[in-house]
Parts: sequence; C-alpha cells; structure tokens
Amino acid sequence: MKNKNLLAQKASHLGTAFMRVAGTFLQPHVSHRIHRMDASMSTLPHIDFIYLSEPDMIRAGVTDMHACVDAMEQMFALLAVGDYRMAGENNDSHGSMVTFPKDSPFPNMPTPTEDRRFMAMPAYLGGDFQTTGVKWYGSNIENRQKGLPRSILMFTLNDTDTGAPLAFMSANLLSAYRTGAVPGVGARHFARKDSRVVGVAGPGVMAKTTLLSFVDACPLIDTLKIKGRGAESLRKFQEWVREELPQITTIEVVDTFEDVVRGSDLVTFCTTGTGAAGPEDYPTIKREWVKPGAFFGMPSLCNVEDSLLEKDVTKVVDARGLYEAWFHDLPAPSYNHIPLIGQKWMDLVQAGALDRDELVDIADVVAGTKPGRQSEDEIVIMSVGGMPIEDVAWGTKVYRNAVRLGLGQSLNLWSEPALA
Repeated sequence: MKNKNLLAQKASHLGTAFMRVAGTFLQPHVSHRIHRMDASMSTLPHIDFIYLSEPDMIRAGVTDMHACVDAMEQMFALLAVGDYRMAGENNDSHGSMVTFPKDSPFPNMPTPTEDRRFMAMPAYLGGDFQTTGVKWYGSNIENRQKGLPRSILMFTLNDTDTGAPLAFMSANLLSAYRTGAVPGVGARHFARKDSRVVGVAGPGVMAKTTLLSFVDACPLIDTLKIKGRGAESLRKFQEWVREELPQITTIEVVDTFEDVVRGSDLVTFCTTGTGAAGPEDYPTIKREWVKPGAFFGMPSLCNVEDSLLEKDVTKVVDARGLYEAWFHDLPAPSYNHIPLIGQKWMDLVQAGALDRDELVDIADVVAGTKPGRQSEDEIVIMSVGGMPIEDVAWGTKVYRNAVRLGLGQSLNLWSEPALA
C-alpha cells in the first residue's frame, strides 16, 4: 500500500472487479447521502433512525444469496486496496469478546458452557458503502434447549460522518447469509464450473447458507452428501433442501468425514463445537480422500494431514490480516484456540514452516491481481474466519433496500440532545 504505483494498479483492478460484480459502473453514493441529509441535517439536531425486525429484513432482501455474494465481492475488492477499517492494532481484528471464568466467586456470573460469550464486531467500509457499523451478539449452546438459536444478534448501522444511527436491525439472517456468501465468492473463482456433488458436514444454519452460495456459483450441482449427529437435524435439513433447492435431486446421508469428502466437487465443514481437546479433536481430512479439482470452503473447525500442506494445494484465506491478528492476540499455538485451517497455516508461517506468499487472499483474486483456478485438477482449500466488514457490506445493502421500500419502524433518538 505504501507504493503509489501498486495502489494505482490495484485501484484499476478494483474498478474492473466492481464492473464484473455489478454488471455496470457503480453509481455514486449521492442518493443515500441525500437521504441521510433529508433525514437528519435538514432538521438538525433532530435524529431519527429505523428499526428493522427479522420480517422487515426478509422483505428487504436479506435472504437474496446471489445479491449477498455480489456484495461480498464488492467488499473484498475494497479490502484489496485497503478502503476499510476493523478493530485492533492492525485494523483486521475479528472483534472484542467477553468470556466467563471456570471458577467465579460470584454465584450469578454465567458459567463458561460451550460457545458462551458476548462479542462486539465493529468496522468501517468505504467505496460505495461509506458506512460504519457494529454487530453485537450473545451466544450460548444451551439456547437450543429453550427453542432459541445458539446466537442472538443485532446490528447497528451508523452514518460515518456524524456517527448518528441509521438503523438498528435484526442480524441473525444478516450474519448467516454473509457467512455463507464468503465460501460462495471462493467457489465463483476456484470451483470447477462442471461441479455436481457437494459434501457437507454439519446440517445447520451455516451449512444451509453455504450450500445456497455453492449452488449460486455452480448451478449444475445436483447431488448432496450430508453428515450429521442427530436424526432430527438431518431430517429437517433434507426437507429444507428439497424445498429450497429442488435442483438437488440426490441426497445421501453418510456416516464419516471420509464419506463427505470422497467424490465431492465442493466440500464444507460446518460443525459446531470448540474442539476443546485441541487439533487432535478437529475433524481431519486425508489427501487420499480428495478428488482432483475439489474446492473446500471451510468456515468451521477442521484439520488436514501434512500432505495437504504441500505447495501444489492452493491455500486461500478471507484475509491474512485476520489470522495474523488472532496469532498475535492469542497464546501459541493460536490454532489451539481458533480451530480454523487458516489459523494452522498462520502458525506455520510464523514458525517459518510455510511461506506467507502461499496464502492467497481472496480479495486479491476478486481485484484481479491474483489468479483464480489455474488447472482442472487443482485442489483448493479456503479458510473462512468471518469479518465485521462483511456485516457492514450486507447490512448497508439491506438498509438501503428497506429505505427504498419504506420498510421498518422509524424511531426518534432525540429532537434536541439534552447535553449538546
């Protein structure tokens, strides 16, 4: 980024990437600035914002996977040239987390059950977005016993100039779709276009949205292999597939991770859990299982045998800076705490056992400075860690749809601030 010529070159590729994503030149963001001025500046210091419930979000298009993958491509193009900010010293942090101790002298303090945490994920995104936001969520695996999702999320979108709120929105679907869309960006650039078979481990929400994005990228998909731990979750997932993706005409329930991988053109592991025992407890992929030309989009815990660390296997990450931030924030080895395959790669990079240049940023591929798939037999593994700029990107798109459609409930922050 310090080299002006390189920045100019990347900016040129960025324009090309935007045209590819949008199908035409993106329009300036005058219209939504006018909306914000009409809503706040013309009546300063009066500030209103809109609340978007989950039904509002659905009506505003939050479940439009094709549009979500497009938005993620636009976001990655901005990531490639540095027009974004997240938290942390390197501006690439996943967020800030509150966890709970195993032994507390306070009887009412929550206990650290699996996936028990609160987290804030703030970010700014430039380009045509020019918005700032934060996703806030609480998570507890025991929620399922109460008929609730594991995580309950909300998202606040702010005007970057004034800091005033634009929207406060339900974010479970927002988060789920942007998470699934990122492997879809990888599949657009790295999956074989003749792919037909998808292998999925973990029949949950993450698997649903990832499968949607795979089908968006590879419309010839007609076969699904699925592994799960419970008969009821498998039954519900199959019902959902038959309703939402009727082009998938063959569904096979399999028993092992090997069965998921063997013969599959695209693979995703979406299992829940922390892998508390360490990497030996993560599901491990063996090279002998892998079909030549396979693409792996991996947003959950997994491991690979050493032969899949060799140079002929393409290693893709959503952002190297994200894994570097985790490496510097966590005790070594960081892979013991962040069970994503990208974190294993980062530990190896930091130890000098893997060349950092072997990690391909999907942002550079979207921007056109790095190639996508280069051969029919190329094996590609993509690690998906998740970034708050994804929430800002998709949240901004859905918010603007909601404004255009007149959705949501207008709420008043103040007519005049009491402490101006």
